[in-house]
Amino acid sequence: MNIRTLDDLLAEEVKGRRVLVRADLNVPLDKQTGQITDDGRIRAVLPTLGALVQAGAKVVVCSHLGRPKGSPDPAFSLRPVAGRLGELLGAPVHFAEDTVGDSARSTVAGLADGQVALLENLRFNPGETSKDEAQRGAFADQLAALADAYVDDAFGAVHRRHTSVYDVPARLPHVAGRLVLREVEVLGTLTGEPDRPYVVVLGGSKVSDKLAVIEALLPKVDRLLVGGGMCFTFLRAQGYEVGSSLLEEEMVETCRSLLERADGKIMLPVDVVAADAFAPDAPHDTVRADGIPSKRVGLDIGPETVAGFAAALRGARTIFWNGPMGVFEMAAFAHGTRGVAEAIANADAFTVVGGGDSAAAVRALGLDEQAFSHISTGGGASLEYLEGKTLPGIAALEN
Repeated sequence: MNIRTLDDLLAEEVKGRRVLVRADLNVPLDKQTGQITDDGRIRAVLPTLGALVQAGAKVVVCSHLGRPKGSPDPAFSLRPVAGRLGELLGAPVHFAEDTVGDSARSTVAGLADGQVALLENLRFNPGETSKDEAQRGAFADQLAALADAYVDDAFGAVHRRHTSVYDVPARLPHVAGRLVLREVEVLGTLTGEPDRPYVVVLGGSKVSDKLAVIEALLPKVDRLLVGGGMCFTFLRAQGYEVGSSLLEEEMVETCRSLLERADGKIMLPVDVVAADAFAPDAPHDTVRADGIPSKRVGLDIGPETVAGFAAALRGARTIFWNGPMGVFEMAAFAHGTRGVAEAIANADAFTVVGGGDSAAAVRALGLDEQAFSHISTGGGASLEYLEGKTLPGIAALEN
């Protein structure tokens, strides 16, 4: 790809220049306290921000958080993120109360060399996600006016054709930040000629969400291990009773076709943890995957499946994992995700965790992040890259 990088920008001397950094600071917040519960995405952008600060740039960071409806909503304010970012950078981060208004302009104007400002949530402005070209263009013009150069380090947003990702780079000298560059390099390895055996682990709730990536990966992988809620549609395709487990009835025939074409590559659970209800304290036990009681719900893969998946992972040389194996947020149903994650971490392989809930599970379960070769910050973006789709944010950097 023909993309200029942060090092190219730094080589041009950025001291005193205003640099707009599109980051992905879409972190989870506790609904009761408003406190950040996982700062992984904030830490991921530190190498880029630190390099710009050290070079004396006036750094203007922008991001979205959650899904506000195009107007200010205190529940989605980035103010807590400004505080945490300042702690991690070791210096105060100036916070603008709006995206492109008086507060943003005055905050940016007041920056000294090497200082950092964070704009309020981009999605508080309807121009960020609008499909109206005039509205998008006006917002892009206002954002671009705050800076002399643009850095995209928001890999988790590059699959969105949003104004800050797609339109702003056309108005400023633009480069890829260190996180985006690393993500593209890693995923390029997976789509190129990965070391074999190449094993992919897919979980999560719906087959429909992962169908395109399954279709793209099936010819390239040696084994495809399927867990999580999506496994029950595959089990139904084999003719098994799945009780009240998550099921996409309209995808059963598709799953049956995938199993026929997979030539034995797809590995499904042989046992599951079935509960009386979807609740953390629901009575539960382990049952055979072909014998789930009609009124019970499968919430995790079972220990025999974990052992089988671990055995398949043990000899792998390249591993990609996207999606938990069960409802890991509930302790009783986290054993499958933990077991598979530990098997991936212990494998003598190039291991990539595909962002989203998988990355969240690594941190929530207290696993060593350094045990994995790479933990992506973009679940949807990483899947679309592996599907072979053109990502708008990457295309904008190539232009």
